[in-house]
Amino acid sequence: MNIPLSRPDITQAERDAVIEVLNTPDLSLGPKLAEFERVFAEFTGAKYVTAVNSGTSGLHLCLHAISLGPGDEVITTPFSFSASANCALYEGARPVFADIDPETWNIDPAKIARAVTPKSRVIVPVDVFGQPADLDPILQIANKNNICVIEDSCEALGARYKGKPVGTQADAALFAFYPNKQVTTGEGGIIVTNDENIYKIVVSCRNQGRDEHGGWLGHVRLGFNYRISDINCALGIAQMKRIDEILNSRRQVAEWYTRRINDEKRLRMQKILPHCQISWFVMVVRLNDDYTRDDRDRILKQLKEKGIGCSNYFPPIHLQPFYVEKFGYQRGDFPVCEALSDRTIALPFHGRLTEQEVNTVCKTLADLL
Repeated sequence: MNIPLSRPDITQAERDAVIEVLNTPDLSLGPKLAEFERVFAEFTGAKYVTAVNSGTSGLHLCLHAISLGPGDEVITTPFSFSASANCALYEGARPVFADIDPETWNIDPAKIARAVTPKSRVIVPVDVFGQPADLDPILQIANKNNICVIEDSCEALGARYKGKPVGTQADAALFAFYPNKQVTTGEGGIIVTNDENIYKIVVSCRNQGRDEHGGWLGHVRLGFNYRISDINCALGIAQMKRIDEILNSRRQVAEWYTRRINDEKRLRMQKILPHCQISWFVMVVRLNDDYTRDDRDRILKQLKEKGIGCSNYFPPIHLQPFYVEKFGYQRGDFPVCEALSDRTIALPFHGRLTEQEVNTVCKTLADLL
């Protein structure tokens, strides 16, 4: 048996699109970049769209664009990929964690309110596993305290919050296109914003700080090489043409899993809020409290031995060795996040899984439990 944890949904249309670009001299900053940004703007409804080489680059550019710096604080979740917090450090600021809701697994707005200090500059909510963060109370906190909101929607392309596409209600947001995401460009990311000033700065800074009128060797500000190639953009355009098909196939796989997991009393799934429409990124289940982290780790090992791809999503950011060494975090600092992280199992999930494979995964897991 070999059921991988994830795989990209690639067809001949994507291969043809890449070959088409390779037959031209326009491999970077060419027409496919503008086309990809236009297609994405139409899909999300965002006024300004800037494609970059990763979601991490996108978040860094957003924080750079608002002049984040030493002494500033960025409030975010400890239950995410480490880049959500790392980007604050790139600008000399400090990430400040707020614990999560035990049911939705997203950052808890009440904990955000308690984390605000005079040094708070930005809130970075994460749309964990494709479910939008509960944005309205977060925006209320931000408005009350004159704080920016940069939404990390890297896992949530196609999700909606109160009927609106994620990423369009914050000051800016970012998406990512690593091969396990809903849509892939191989490596890549996109920034969306309705703020013209943020847009102008991120466009310049992704391309070494160049000004649109300054020429190739004119640099008007400190910038970075965060460009994305036309090869990646061509792949992204082909994927976006199939976005409804891709999201629907992932939704079908999620429904197969949900039917099986809802009958398994030893597991819990992420609670989806009624005003949120999830875009399925991964299939993560939580063992109930009768199981320990060691139990979970044994189950992961046994699943892998049986040829079933799996992982622990996510280890707490604050307990990563770098953060423990730099800031002195320890177990117990964010107990809700830790209790969840100790018991998560990410099961195989992608749009090409068959119902038989889902049944096999669920039966194998139940036997191990």
